[in-house]
Amino acid sequence: MSKRTPWTKRIFSLYGILFLFFVYAPIIMIVVFSFNANPINMMIWSGFTLDWYWTIFGYPTALNEQTLYVESTDQLLAAVKNSLIVAATTTTISTILGTMTALALYRYRFYARPFYQGLLYMPMVMPDIVLGIALLVFFVNFGVQLGLVSIIIGHCTFLISYVFVVVSARLAGMDETLEQASADLGADGWTTFRRITLPLILPGVIGGALLAFIISMDDLVITYFIAGVDSTTLPVFIYGMLRRGVKPEINAIATLMLLFSIAIASLGLYFRRKR
Repeated sequence: MSKRTPWTKRIFSLYGILFLFFVYAPIIMIVVFSFNANPINMMIWSGFTLDWYWTIFGYPTALNEQTLYVESTDQLLAAVKNSLIVAATTTTISTILGTMTALALYRYRFYARPFYQGLLYMPMVMPDIVLGIALLVFFVNFGVQLGLVSIIIGHCTFLISYVFVVVSARLAGMDETLEQASADLGADGWTTFRRITLPLILPGVIGGALLAFIISMDDLVITYFIAGVDSTTLPVFIYGMLRRGVKPEINAIATLMLLFSIAIASLGLYFRRKR
């Protein structure tokens, strides 16, 4: 058995390396080629440049005087603004409703509780295209105008579930005796929640909110179905650029979104694990 152990370790080590390469190689390529100075064929390296990053913000450079792929910086900035509005509003609503739902299911036991929990998990496992089509049909039949409001409603339908899961995990590790001690000392329900419960679950609430924010910022499939003409978000805007070919600016925009997503996700994990 001991003779096979080194070979087993080598096999699993090789598998781990190949797995990481398979997952992260495309992402690394996007980041690397976002600095490629070739304005025609981004797969042929012709030098290092930051011009594509300046281009997406509308600054003139030597490269974009020859070839300009971002049709309008104003449209790009408008898409970013729409994404931030949707993400901020959706995060606020989802965090409040998701936290309230997690607290309610944690405190109260009733007959249909497992069924209700199953319904909360459904938006997370449901294919995005199915949920997007369902929301589109719903909005059309009920006369809801497609726009930022419809996107916010659509995002809330599944982001509440994400917040619920994160906060529920935090509640599962909470010491209930602290709330009982607060009640024994004469504190009412609101004071106990404000001074005891909320500080204990706050890392989970913040982690769920950050997770909801980054998912809302990055969502494409559902947003594509329920967005109106003047409510283009950043992922939808990038998808529209991709339909005309992979341009150098797309790599730069994708890299900035990647850095932003990593920062928010890291912050969310930090608060999620904080005790």
